[in-house]
This record gives sequence, C-alpha cells and structure tokens, in this order.
Amino acid sequence: MPSYKTAYNGYAVEFSPFEEDKLAVATAQHFGIVGNGRQYILRKVEDAGIIERESQYDTQDGLYDCCWNEENENQLVSVSGDGSIKIWDLSSPDNPYRSLNEHSKEVYSVDWNLTGKDTYVTGSWDNSIKVWAVGEDTSIETFDEHTYCVYSTIWNPTSNDTFASASGDHTLKIWDVNDVASIQTIRGHSNYEILTCDWNKYNENILVSGSVDKTIKIWDTRNPDQEINTLRGHDYAVRRLKCSPHDESIIASCSYDMTLMIWDSEKEDALIEKYEHHREFVVGLDFSLENPDEIATCSWDETVYVWNRGEEPVPTHEEDDEEDEEEDEFKKNFRRTLRINRRGDDDDDDEEDDEDDDDEDDEDDDDDDDDDSQ
Repeated sequence: MPSYKTAYNGYAVEFSPFEEDKLAVATAQHFGIVGNGRQYILRKVEDAGIIERESQYDTQDGLYDCCWNEENENQLVSVSGDGSIKIWDLSSPDNPYRSLNEHSKEVYSVDWNLTGKDTYVTGSWDNSIKVWAVGEDTSIETFDEHTYCVYSTIWNPTSNDTFASASGDHTLKIWDVNDVASIQTIRGHSNYEILTCDWNKYNENILVSGSVDKTIKIWDTRNPDQEINTLRGHDYAVRRLKCSPHDESIIASCSYDMTLMIWDSEKEDALIEKYEHHREFVVGLDFSLENPDEIATCSWDETVYVWNRGEEPVPTHEEDDEEDEEEDEFKKNFRRTLRINRRGDDDDDDEEDDEDDDDEDDEDDDDDDDDDSQ
C-alpha cells in the first residue's frame, strides 16, 4: 500500500467523506515548535500504488489538525499555532478562503458536527473551546471551563448539540452547545494529561480517552465514576485515538512510542494488531469511511501511510538523501533536548540512550513523556 513523503512533520490525517481516495494532511515545520505549516491534499492512485499531491497550502505557522466540511466536498478547516483557523476552498484560486482569529494561543483540535453538519468545534492552548457556524467570521459560543490546554474536541456523532473535550487539566468534559457550563466531568487518568478522546460511532454513551499515562480508557457516560475497560500496551503517551466507523468494538491508537495499535475492546486480549512502520512519534490516524480495513497514519518522520489492516505498511515514496542543513541541525538539537529531559526524569532507563547519543535516528530519542503537549 502507498506512502507519501511530506516536507514537514505530520500532525493530522483525515479521509475525505466524499471521495474515498482523497486525504487531507496537516503538517508543521520543526516538529510544530517554530516555523511554517502546510496543508496537503493527497490522492491515492490505486493502479500505480502511489499517493500523489493534488494541492498544498502554506501557512506562516504550524498546522496541528484538520477536518473536512461535511456539506461541501471542496472545503476543509485547519487549525494553527498562531491561534487562527484556516478555511480552504479547493475550487478557489485564492486561499485561505477565510481566516478566523479568536483564540489567543495554539489551536490544537478541530472537529465537524456530523449530525447538524453546519457547525464545528475547536480547542486551544488558551484553555478555551469555541463552536463556529459555517460562513460566520465569529464564533457562536465560547466554553472556558478547562484550566489547562485543550488537546482534543470531538462531536458526538449522534447528537447535534453534544461534544466532548480532553485537556491537560486531567479531565474529560462533556458539553451541550446550549449551556456554557459543562454537563459532565470525568477524572479517570489520575494526575496525567488527557491528550485525545473519541466517541463510539454506534453507542452515544460510550466515550474513549487516551492519556500521558500510556492507557486508553473506555467510559459509559451514564456511569462516569468508573471506566468500563482500560487498554494497556503503549510504552509512552497515547497521542491520538479513533473509534472505527465500521465496527463497534474496534479502536485505533497512535503514540509517542512510534506505533499504531488496533484494539478489540470486547476481547480479553484486546490488542489485536501492532504496526511499527514509522520512525518518529505517530500523531495522526484515520479510518477510511469506505473500506473497513483501510487506515492512514502520519508522523513526525514526515511520512503518510495508507494500507489495509493485516498487511505490512511498505514505503513507496522516495527518500530525500539531502536534508537542509539548518533543518538537520534543528532536529539534532531537539532530539538532544529530549534525551536530556528524559534522563532527568528516568535515569534508570537511559543506558541504551547513552550508547547512541550521536545517532539522530535512535528510536529512544523520540520516546519522551516530557514532550506530551506536542
């Protein structure tokens, strides 16, 4: 199955709800810490076994998430490190079609309302959540109950009014757009940041969360005091997870341990598949809406993979033999910082790092819980 090499570090990938071979990929330069961003529109070419770039849009700051407009096949939304929301129109020569500026810090999450289809929700490092209406330049509501960065916002797929959020304040919150106060708060990952959440596509009461504590927890919102299941297998923070649109019990998760894992929550041994095809943090994933077996991932290693479950992802892109000297030096220094931070927290686990200090591709360099906010 095909792969694609991006110029910047991947952050989010999403299949088009209208064209099964089209994907949107949000990327950021320099691991999203400083530098520019680029929104890619990619297309799979099945007969050739490759992924081609259909278009790209550059921004002055990194892009952290993206989603398609559920009513317009030519529009999608990206969220940026400068606090802005970019709306792109693939049929227009002038882009961004619209830029919205209300968040005061990085915007880390965006999700479209699958039921009403005329609103979307964003979450930011300014601790706030905003709901927006299509075509409007200002948000229709702001929710500011979280006390730390909002990393994930996700609309309930069966409700026009309900969405959930995951935050660095160690909580999941459930909201009704008609009330600025949350209707429910879940504290289930002890004192660890919660980086991601998603709703079960077949049960409106089931919410799934992933955390810096390396676990995935499944919640019944009718009884939120105790999770109904905990999935363990990742070695580092769970960066993103998604519930399958095809199977009620299937969950996919990606992590700073550079893996993608597939889980069947109904099985005693829930971990059913594990993929290790990336060489840096895996931060983006999505299920195909048309093919139950197809999945896509993107990573800080600047690659996008699309493949069928049960097969081994194989790169089909050409590797860049030469890397920009400034970019290369930045990456070396960044990885060195990760090693230093990790040693400060866990000296007992660093013997392997000590042997490979000068190897910029050392996997252990990229496994760092201290960088959980990225």
